[in-house]
Amino acid sequence: MGIIDRLSTLIRSNINDLISKAENPQKVLEQLIVDMRNQLAKAKQQVAAAIADEKRLSAQAEQEKKLSEDWEKRAVLAVQEGRDDLAKQALLRYNEHVQGAVQLQETWVKHREETDRLKASLRQLNDKIEEAKRKKNILIARQKRAEAHKRIQETMGAISDKSAFETFERMAEQIEHEERKGIEVKANADEQLLALKRKMGLLPGGTQEQARALGKGAKDAELLEDDDAEQKS
Repeated sequence: MGIIDRLSTLIRSNINDLISKAENPQKVLEQLIVDMRNQLAKAKQQVAAAIADEKRLSAQAEQEKKLSEDWEKRAVLAVQEGRDDLAKQALLRYNEHVQGAVQLQETWVKHREETDRLKASLRQLNDKIEEAKRKKNILIARQKRAEAHKRIQETMGAISDKSAFETFERMAEQIEHEERKGIEVKANADEQLLALKRKMGLLPGGTQEQARALGKGAKDAELLEDDDAEQKS
């Protein structure tokens, strides 16, 4: 499994773990960004190491090539000096370094291709993390809006509770009923006062007999009160 694949797997496992334990979506999103950036930093270190290996292989291949050229020159000098034995030895060393240079060159080419793919994948992953950081703010805003909408709905639901309105209407009706009763009692007292004044002859409509009866009744009441007072004494 490659470096980027391992990083992606780790990020996915962290996401699943955080989601399963999620209590606060904002904290989950922020923690995910932190984890992604930490893992990205580790991946960058590994890619940097791969780049260093690539440079080392390139340098080794170049060194082998230079050594092969040096041994070839020695073989030429040995031939010029009539030392075929030395020329053969030089050519053997020349062949060794040529073969080494070829192998190192092939290894370097493959490693360079892999390193280029890693660098491209790392750039893509970095872009995705930057995009995730931008989306995080949007998601947090959407989550807060959803929470606010839920609170509003709950408040509206409580306000639209029929039982509360029905109780309010019953209380209003009861108060109006009590007000009507008070008005009726006052109206009856007013009418009785007018009738009494008519009987007493204080207002038109009463008769003298009614007035005398009322006067006699008042005197009888006074006599009864006097008798009661004497008996008590």
